[in-house]
Amino acid sequence: MSKKQGFRLGIYVFKDAEIVDYAAPHGVFSVARRLDPELDAFLISDAMRPVQTQAGFTVLPNYSFNDMPDMDAFLIPGGFGTRQEMHNKRLQQFISSLPEATLLTSVCTGSWIYGNMGLLDGLSATNRKEPDRLEASNVGKVPIDRLADIAPACKISRARVVDAGRIVTAGGIASGMEMGFHLLRKAGYDEDFIAEVARIMEYKEAYELYKNDIEYC
Repeated sequence: MSKKQGFRLGIYVFKDAEIVDYAAPHGVFSVARRLDPELDAFLISDAMRPVQTQAGFTVLPNYSFNDMPDMDAFLIPGGFGTRQEMHNKRLQQFISSLPEATLLTSVCTGSWIYGNMGLLDGLSATNRKEPDRLEASNVGKVPIDRLADIAPACKISRARVVDAGRIVTAGGIASGMEMGFHLLRKAGYDEDFIAEVARIMEYKEAYELYKNDIEYC
């Protein structure tokens, strides 16, 4: 794969988005920029106002939907807020308006949104596999099992990252790291480059552990 010059990752932020879901891939790109300053990652929201994500952690988006920023990949994180975002018509319209060449990616329960739109039908996808206390109780459900309910025509995978071509999904919260590394791979960076980013981040051993936990379909 040839390297895409100036690869741009747009990350959606919304109320009660899980912090590590969006911060981890953003952090991978931040470190990778030390090696290639043309890489870029930024935050997008439905409006240019502060967004209170999980645990009160508040961020400022770089762009709103109306700005329609150029990007090579769009990422939806998970978090409690995805339960509401599944019904966000403005978000669905924004996703539908993106060029076919734009990758659609997610971490954790972000894949619920694609599933609810029917975009995962006939494809493989993943989600968080480890439940919290509520999800483990008789009134809850493990997120990956809920994905199966939301998108019954989706092939559920337990891989850490699932690459179905245009749509790439990652599992639980910390797998945002692997999503960041895999997006570098999708952008055409070689293994030496990605391994060097992992080394700088003091993530080398974990990267070696997870780098092959990718399902291509």
